Amino acid sequence: MLVALVAVAVALAVAMAVPALRHRLVHSALRRAGDRYRRRLEAPDSDVRLRQERRLRRLLGTGTAGGWEEFQEQHPLGQPCPDEAPGVPLPSLSLWALLLPGCWDTDPRLEGSLLYLGALGAAFPGALTRRGTAVLHWSPGCPRAPAGWPLPTLYCTPPAAAVLPSRAAALRLQLLFALRQRALRVLEAGLAAELHDALLTLRAEWPRLAQELELGRLSPQPGLPEELREELQALLSPAVARAAEIRDQCAHGFEGIALRLWPRLEVVVVRTMYGTERLYCDSLRQADCRGLPFYCPFYQAAGALLGVNLWPAEPLPRFVLCPDWAFCEFLPCLASKEPRTVLLDELWEGREYELVVTAQPGEYRCRTGEVLKVTGFHKQCPVVEPVRRESQTLSVRGESIPEEQFCHSLCRTLSLWPGARLIDYVCVESSLLGDSSGPSAPHYEVFLELQGLRDLSEVQRYKLDQCLQEDFPIYKSFRFKGSIGPLRLHLVRPRSFTRLREALSCPVPMPRVLREEQLLQLIQGAVIS
Repeated sequence: MLVALVAVAVALAVAMAVPALRHRLVHSALRRAGDRYRRRLEAPDSDVRLRQERRLRRLLGTGTAGGWEEFQEQHPLGQPCPDEAPGVPLPSLSLWALLLPGCWDTDPRLEGSLLYLGALGAAFPGALTRRGTAVLHWSPGCPRAPAGWPLPTLYCTPPAAAVLPSRAAALRLQLLFALRQRALRVLEAGLAAELHDALLTLRAEWPRLAQELELGRLSPQPGLPEELREELQALLSPAVARAAEIRDQCAHGFEGIALRLWPRLEVVVVRTMYGTERLYCDSLRQADCRGLPFYCPFYQAAGALLGVNLWPAEPLPRFVLCPDWAFCEFLPCLASKEPRTVLLDELWEGREYELVVTAQPGEYRCRTGEVLKVTGFHKQCPVVEPVRRESQTLSVRGESIPEEQFCHSLCRTLSLWPGARLIDYVCVESSLLGDSSGPSAPHYEVFLELQGLRDLSEVQRYKLDQCLQEDFPIYKSFRFKGSIGPLRLHLVRPRSFTRLREALSCPVPMPRVLREEQLLQLIQGAVIS
């Protein structure tokens, strides 16, 4: 028996020393662990309420008495909600920990990644190929784990490229390393806007990128420290044939460029592409990434992982809320002035709820400002679709126009402008403008980047205000009374929103309502019409 165990240990050690065998061995262990957790998640006798209460007791600490009713009494609603997850290190993994139940099943990040890897591999068989995934994600200061972090051999992108203080430099470096790898199976981005901006860089700089690949040499560039440049350059070697292929494909235009540069590409993974982030996904689907499916694997709020999308092949993301990951409460929309929160097992299909989260010790009952719609149930767990962010609601007189409905009105307006295609937009309430808004009544100002139109007539500009009045009777009423002034629309120069995202200083979904004067001044400085 001892001899057999020693033989197994020696065989494992040998396999782990060979990169390709190590990848296959860890992949197999992760698949088994993921299957085990998914069976537990989908168990027909699973008690969602019990699992939620167990999670709450774990967050409150050992020795805590009382149930969730007492918890609600002690901690009122309305605690500030953190935007970012605290810097908790990722759990260390070993093969034995993955193979033995109970050694790993208390960390939502690991469980989420296990479910992601299982769903991705089942839908796209080649997606888990060694070094077959490229990452495009900016995480200044400290690297953030990619979606498949338990299987690091998936990735061909050096982690050091993500932590540069310059967003543009980080995405350009990651794009360069992705271009080296012709056999890519997956393009993974933290935000849809990051993939969008990286491919804009490809359009603008493909001759220089091809030259760097051909020479195997990184050119000095703003935002790239010399020491890091030398470290990353050591990972490059001349790729003459690949550089020639990139030149040839880019010279033929950029429609469907992703599949032409990476012919074995199977899927684009975007960690956040719900809400108005879909604007970038729609743009990519129509041009650069034509013919490729998009998969958004996770739902996160308040810096916590809350749900997972188990259906990679479906075009619209839906997320199973996992009861073991955070304690969730829900405020019914359109409820009374003092609504009572309901729990995970009390949700109704078809209704909308504002999410309240307890995900970290000491951060209790945080109102995330995110509204979810329950679209169904997967076994015992609710399936939700993010609808809107309350922080991005437009309101100068209490009229409250949600971001997704404003976006709908804007897109309807664009259909009335022949030849115009929306690249990006942002709104400002006139209160942020101060004296520069003049003596007019409170109003909205909208900044657009368009393709196909260089200017708009006054009649065309008024169309957006007209569509808003048609779509929102309360807005029309305030406009008729003169309590709200006419909307003002400005066109900005190309790539203005790329620079605006750089100024955000952290990788967050694009705000649709600016609340900071510094960002307002930046976009005002880009106005051309």
